[in-house]
Amino acid sequence: MLNYRHLYYFWLVAKEGGFSRAAHRLDMAIQTISAQVRELEKSLGHQLLKPAGRGVTLTEAGQAAFARAEEIFQIGQMLPQEVRAAATRPVMRLAVGLSDGISKLAAHALLGPVLDTPDLRLTCHEGEFDELLGELALHHLDLVLAGASAPANPNLRLVSDRLASSPVDWHGPAALVRKAAVREFPASLEWLPVLLPTGHSVLRQTLDRWFAELGVRPNVVGEFEDSALMSVFAARGLGVFPISRLGGGDVGLLRGLRLLARSDAVHEEIHAIRNRRGQRHPLVQALVAAARASAYA
Repeated sequence: MLNYRHLYYFWLVAKEGGFSRAAHRLDMAIQTISAQVRELEKSLGHQLLKPAGRGVTLTEAGQAAFARAEEIFQIGQMLPQEVRAAATRPVMRLAVGLSDGISKLAAHALLGPVLDTPDLRLTCHEGEFDELLGELALHHLDLVLAGASAPANPNLRLVSDRLASSPVDWHGPAALVRKAAVREFPASLEWLPVLLPTGHSVLRQTLDRWFAELGVRPNVVGEFEDSALMSVFAARGLGVFPISRLGGGDVGLLRGLRLLARSDAVHEEIHAIRNRRGQRHPLVQALVAAARASAYA
């Protein structure tokens, strides 16, 4: 382990240009400081200082050591101020669980109203529905966003609210969208390459029922748990994909994606599940209120 006291003495000798000036500044004996610097050189295996007139100068190895020491002790000088700021500044923490079956782009849209909160410390955990509910019951999370409400269980003491019911639109790379006229939708999904959520998601189950009702057999070329990842692959030309209108605003961040068709017959629902502590959390209250006031409530 590097002895930082030895490093500090070396750094100060280098800055002062000699052992005597460093000893005067520290009010210590020159011999003591010199011995400490020699111990540092011994531990590093290289000479760091060499005589220069009445003082000392840095060797090549010393220059490398001094540059790092300069960074280390500059950071050290900032540490007390940063600690005081952290201790006095109120940090607003929000821990959110995202069920692995929901659209992450829609979840991002729902969290949008609180993302500008000063000193926000946001933590997002993705996991299976039952696992997240257990974390919520243990107060490890403030909120869970999921495609379904919490099951009735008096032991968990959870509260569910449907935040959004958003129509599902279809997007795809411009080259594929140009090949399919809007009037051909949804029959065009039988020959267009199609990307879908994986089978465990509530949206996929809803889409499968819709396909069955219409007698459409989509040409599925990819399945994804994460809607954001699905949109990235679509933008690279892999296929067309469904996304809730609520999360569709973020799709515009990816170049080359175009709207293929709107599908008001299919909706994705997102529910907010909270424990008693979460019900009182100001950021949870704010995002629930914003969602209730939105067009997708």
